[in-house]
Amino acid sequence: MKLHYSTRLGELYQADCLALLHSIPSGTVDTFFADPPFNLKKDYGSQGSDNIPDSDYLKWCEAWLAEGVRVLTAGGAFFTYNLPKWLMPQGTFLSSIPGMTFKHWIAVDKAHSLPITNRLSTSHYGMLYFIKGDKPRVFDRDAVRIPIQVCRHCGRDVKDYGGHKKFLNPKGLNLSDVWDDIPPVRHKRYKNRPANQLAPVILERVIRLTTKPNDLVCDPFAGAGTTAYVAEKLGRRWITGEINDPEPTRLRLEEIANGTDPGWRSSKKRIMTQSASHVCEPSGSLFADASL
Repeated sequence: MKLHYSTRLGELYQADCLALLHSIPSGTVDTFFADPPFNLKKDYGSQGSDNIPDSDYLKWCEAWLAEGVRVLTAGGAFFTYNLPKWLMPQGTFLSSIPGMTFKHWIAVDKAHSLPITNRLSTSHYGMLYFIKGDKPRVFDRDAVRIPIQVCRHCGRDVKDYGGHKKFLNPKGLNLSDVWDDIPPVRHKRYKNRPANQLAPVILERVIRLTTKPNDLVCDPFAGAGTTAYVAEKLGRRWITGEINDPEPTRLRLEEIANGTDPGWRSSKKRIMTQSASHVCEPSGSLFADASL
């Protein structure tokens, strides 16, 4: 375990996930987020393997899940992002730990999935959301509300909300547990490594929903550094580690320091030009920002 980079708010280590978690005192992390390898035979580097027997993968997951629970403070939020195949046993394991309370299964839309023989096309990734205890220490729903949609062409509301718009919260619509507005990270301007990486909007919602400024966020799988990057931008303390190359994370954080980071793409909601409540003359699909 080696410190690779640090800022006023956080520390980046080149470290195995369990070594990193073992170094953290119990009950000190406010929000835990994990996006581990999915055991899909991908090449993330020479350290570790993404191709092991299912039983070994689940035992490994249980080891870091248990450590994540240990480091979490009372009322802290626990998120793990994965394929539904792995989230089912992970959720069962987390539910078996005394004091852990299931809150949500969040579905994150996966656009443009390819057909798979003898299977339905994969439409979403999942994210389990648990809390340690019966009551979350922070659950700031106002921080992640979705703005009321307005057509960019005509300026009118896209929906009439059943004639009850006057009763809507002026801060915006409630965020649901289906996130179908997450932009994929494909453009080289936003992509920090060849392998897949998460859209920062996902971490923005996780962090805004469950933390306050200066709270501590832990991610034992740094990957492209999305958690550290978003936490740094939002003024949260953070600790993360990467068993392979931590350079993508370091470079991303240095872009913040020197003012060259590109920010992140806001979430998008697809707006149909023809609907029961809205008709707009221009043809084609319309898009409206749903920035947080």
